Amino acid sequence: MDQNQFNTDEAVRKSGSHLTLAERGMIQALHKEGMSLRGIAKRVGCAHTTIYYELKRGTPPRKSNRGRIPGYTAKRGQEAYAANRKRSKRPCKIDRDDCEPFIQWMCERIRKDRWSIDGCVGAARLMRSFPEGTIPCTKTLYNMLWANKLPLSLFDLPHALGRKKHKKWNRKNKRMLGRSIEERPAIAAAGTEIGHWEVDTVVGRRQGREAVIFTAVEKVLRQFIAIRIPGRTSSGVEVAMTKLREEFGDEKFSKVFKTMTADNGPEFETFSQYEQLGTKIYFTHPYSSWERPQNERHNGLLRDYIPKGTSIERYSDEDVLSIADELNQRPRRILGYHTPAELFDHFLDEVYAIDKCS
Repeated sequence: MDQNQFNTDEAVRKSGSHLTLAERGMIQALHKEGMSLRGIAKRVGCAHTTIYYELKRGTPPRKSNRGRIPGYTAKRGQEAYAANRKRSKRPCKIDRDDCEPFIQWMCERIRKDRWSIDGCVGAARLMRSFPEGTIPCTKTLYNMLWANKLPLSLFDLPHALGRKKHKKWNRKNKRMLGRSIEERPAIAAAGTEIGHWEVDTVVGRRQGREAVIFTAVEKVLRQFIAIRIPGRTSSGVEVAMTKLREEFGDEKFSKVFKTMTADNGPEFETFSQYEQLGTKIYFTHPYSSWERPQNERHNGLLRDYIPKGTSIERYSDEDVLSIADELNQRPRRILGYHTPAELFDHFLDEVYAIDKCS
């Protein structure tokens, strides 16, 4: 019976791939037949220089002028290849003794001050605390963390685990409390001008009425403000705003707080009244927490100190302020490994120096 349908296409060898044992067997057979390097390379599907180095690798050196000239064998070539592959990987940088001081310092910062690995790397290089060659890069350290080669656990670095990505969607059946975020100037979202803040409240226990924390984050400098307030009510937010007015003064308040963006929670029902201070107040779309990304991120960092479900009544005003100060002392990669507190102090010096110069 005639067979009219058949496949004569040969598998095409992927460029740049290593030789297999079967291909080495083909090289051995063709070389034994006396075929040239280019002829063998054409049959195998690789460069002729690959064939040259493979023959050199799989042929043992001749020990004397007597006897047969040693020839290439696929088995010897495969063994030489496997041995070379074992030696090809660079040794892990943190296994070196001169990296040990940095590793110990980094572990202390993470456990004591809750710094991130990247924050430790950037701060050490910025301050030149250790010789440059003894500070591994952030990616290397995270690889070693996953490989259990660092004296740290995920309990020390809870934020190392990835976060779930949620689908973005809007609920339109909730009223907007004031001016929409869509009206906010583009420069506020661009991250190029200092003075634009995102605000929210952090709740401890949801049963009953108890204290919560008012939080605010500056979008450029990442300065974090946390104030304990009596409850998740508009009067509680008014307590926090009164403290901010006392600290920064009504005259310069709009210079420090050019815009403030909140969600549509009931505690921000009267928040628009502070536009009388010169600060523009905006509200995100209902159920759209991603429109306040820096604030949500810092609320998550605050949860390292005050876990969900923990009553905030257990923490004093000074405890909450101390937590915010500790977060502001962490070096940040986005700030060139400077701290938010350092850069925010420079910003305030510029704002309040205007009166002194005039």
